[in-house]
Amino acid sequence: MKKVKITVLKTTFQEDLAKEYGIDDLGVCPILNEGEVYYGDWAKPEGFCDEAWKAIYQYVFALSHGVDNLFYYGDWIKKPGIAIVSCNDGLRPVIFKLETTDIESTSDD
Repeated sequence: MKKVKITVLKTTFQEDLAKEYGIDDLGVCPILNEGEVYYGDWAKPEGFCDEAWKAIYQYVFALSHGVDNLFYYGDWIKKPGIAIVSCNDGLRPVIFKLETTDIESTSDD
């Protein structure tokens, strides 16, 4: 099993939805920042958002276990070993790039 590199590509904010449904002064995700990098496999990386992990872990798990073909029959991402995914916060979703690495996972990680 290999580690998967998790890069925070974008922190977004749906202003129109937040204005109607969100609390006052809601803004972009307060936990994750663009450019941050984490490494995961079967376990959530330290400091990573619990809710974001729930939304992306199945892709991390698949990539860490050697999925080397394209997800969804090649009609989503054009590069093998890559997934672009987001957390499930509809008002301030965070977009991630997941990519396979050659870093071996150990039970100590």
